[in-house]
Amino acid sequence: MNDAPISTLPGIGPVTQGWLDEAGIGTVGDLRALGAVEVYRRLKFMFPGRVNLNALYGLEAALRGCHWLDLPETVKTALQQEAKAIDQALRKGAGSRCHLG
Repeated sequence: MNDAPISTLPGIGPVTQGWLDEAGIGTVGDLRALGAVEVYRRLKFMFPGRVNLNALYGLEAALRGCHWLDLPETVKTALQQEAKAIDQALRKGAGSRCHLG
């Protein structure tokens, strides 16, 4: 199963598949090895205006073999906190690149 294409996981649609392909994440094993949060971080960095919390939910749900609406509330809360931290870090990083001297 680890060598299976990402597209075999439930809930991975063509848009997310395209993002994952561009990020070099092509197999279920790639996704499992990195985990949903790290993959979300990479996608958010690459496509900041397009990737949102639903992508993180979808990645986590795909790894668990369920629909994202069926994720336990505790998992959703933890993912929300992770996404918020990633968003803050990306905003902070963008701001620090603009300072001179």
